[in-house]
Amino acid sequence: MKKKYFFLLLSLLAVCLPPAVRAQKITPATTPEAAGFSSERLKRLDTNFNDWVTKGWMNGAVALVIRDGKIVYYKAFGYNDMATKAPLAKDGIFRIASQTKAITSVAVMMLHEEGKFLLDDPVSKYIPTFAKPKVLAKYNAKDTTYTSVPAKREVTIRDLLTHTSGIDYASIGSDTATAIYAKNKVTAGLYTDDNLVAAMTRLGTLPLMHQPGERWIYGLNIDLLGALVEIWSGMTLDDFFRTRIFEPLGMNDTYFNIPPAKANRLVNFFREDSLGHIVKEPFAFGQLDMSYPLHKKTYFSGGGGLSSTIMDYGIFLQMLLNGGTYNGVRLLSPTAVRLMTMNQIGNLPFGEGKFGLGFSVLTEAGSHLTPSKPGTYGWGGAFSTGYYVDPASKLVVLLYRQMWGSHMGDMARKYDVLVYQALRE
Repeated sequence: MKKKYFFLLLSLLAVCLPPAVRAQKITPATTPEAAGFSSERLKRLDTNFNDWVTKGWMNGAVALVIRDGKIVYYKAFGYNDMATKAPLAKDGIFRIASQTKAITSVAVMMLHEEGKFLLDDPVSKYIPTFAKPKVLAKYNAKDTTYTSVPAKREVTIRDLLTHTSGIDYASIGSDTATAIYAKNKVTAGLYTDDNLVAAMTRLGTLPLMHQPGERWIYGLNIDLLGALVEIWSGMTLDDFFRTRIFEPLGMNDTYFNIPPAKANRLVNFFREDSLGHIVKEPFAFGQLDMSYPLHKKTYFSGGGGLSSTIMDYGIFLQMLLNGGTYNGVRLLSPTAVRLMTMNQIGNLPFGEGKFGLGFSVLTEAGSHLTPSKPGTYGWGGAFSTGYYVDPASKLVVLLYRQMWGSHMGDMARKYDVLVYQALRE
């Protein structure tokens, strides 16, 4: 009788243990059905991806779906070179741009849990030029001069993680911020010989675009956090990522500087031309050389500088879904993951959702727009990579492309529908 109760207790523990214990490492599902998916309905993904390539909506894509640590769907479609019909490889290395932000945010929270700072510390405590900040009042576009007024309070670390600091983006932000930042040699950070801490120190002397905490504006906040990681850890952001995150998790294909031995795996970038044709494009934004991941750099943009494979990033997301641990390695506590993936902007407007510490967060009010359940968090990259984690469904979903075109959003939304329509439970 005692043996019976012992095994019953073990069974109950297996059911009650959190995902962090149950789903330690990504492995292939024995069958989609074993992970709660329909094999027959997953074929609709194949049909649509092939159709999009045939229609010329995209050159190619890689898709990855993981359920409770089991790989349900992992396929590549289309071409890396449409002229030669060279196929797009599943392990191609993609420019993930703003998907870098989540990794930087995790690095920040790791150091937060080591007692290096508090979330509501002022940035000026670590970079003095951010003391006594100013907010832009009037701007003269003719000569880029401006007037400012004192900020009501200082910018905090939490402001940076939530993009509520008042810092805008260089190059892709407002015309006003772009001009002011360019005049002071502050860039988006993908192709510069600057020093990260030096550049962010200059940023501290420039005006904020709004009062801290009063609006959500996408900006250089995470580049600034990357500089703070360097200050708090005494390491370059590149070294911190490699030794504290990538190597422990087994993310062996994620880099600021792709090594020469892997250069041939960098995926080509495409865009839709004026005639609606998908063509290979060596430059983005009219000036960004898309070979930038192959050029040695020492400025490590925490907001957009990384390149990675879809599987590497899937591992990173599984770590978060597991509550901060993966394959026996704990990077964060479940508490930190909870803080990162909950509403941290209160009632500030952010479309139909909210924003946490590094992620958009789907709310109950916004969930009518998508198959995903409330609590789903995610983001994406400027060159058409994207991801989300649906904790309620135990799902990690990624779609990687390297192109711009008029059908991009339509394909991404259909992909979401196609994933969830195949989920049986």
